[in-house]
Amino acid sequence: MRRRAGGFAARGQVREVRLVDTSSSYGPARAGGVRPERGRRGDYRRFVRIGTRWMDNDLYGHVNNVVYYSFFDTALADLLMSAGGLDPWADGVVGLAVENGCRFHASIAFPDIVDAGVRVAHLGTSSVRYEIGIFRGGDEMAAAEGHFVHVFCDRASQRPVPIPDRIRAALEAVRAG
Repeated sequence: MRRRAGGFAARGQVREVRLVDTSSSYGPARAGGVRPERGRRGDYRRFVRIGTRWMDNDLYGHVNNVVYYSFFDTALADLLMSAGGLDPWADGVVGLAVENGCRFHASIAFPDIVDAGVRVAHLGTSSVRYEIGIFRGGDEMAAAEGHFVHVFCDRASQRPVPIPDRIRAALEAVRAG
C-alpha cells in the first residue's frame, strides 16, 4: 500500500498495521506474562477528588490516556503542597520526575468524578516512588494505576539533595506497608 507523507493512509483507505511481540518488554504488566491484580481503594493512603472535563474525552468517548498523567500530577502536587508544605515557586528544592508509567483496567469518561489514591512504595535519601490509583466515583477497584519517581534536587544546580524533613514526614505518612 502506498502511504502519504507521515505514514498515514489517505482518507477512506485502510493502512496496514503490523503487530509487534511485546512479551519481553520491560514492566510489571509483562513479568512472567501475568498482569498484576487491580488495586483496591484500601491499598492507597490519601485521596484527592478530581472532576473530569468534556475536553478530557477523546474520539472514542472515554478519557484519553494522557489525562491520567494529569490526574497523577494533581494528586502528587496536593500531597507535596498541602501535607508537605512544598512551595514550588519559592523553595530551593524541587521534585523532578525521572520515571512514570500507567496500566489501564477500565475506562472512565466525562462527567465521571475520580478519586486519585496515593501511596509511597519506596522512600530513599533523595528519591521517592509514588503509586497512584485512579478510581471512578465510589468504585472499589482501580480503573487505572500508575507510578511516578521523583528525585529531589537543588533548584539551581538540579543535582540530587536529601528530601526536606517536612516533605519526608508527609511521604512517611502515606508509605505503603
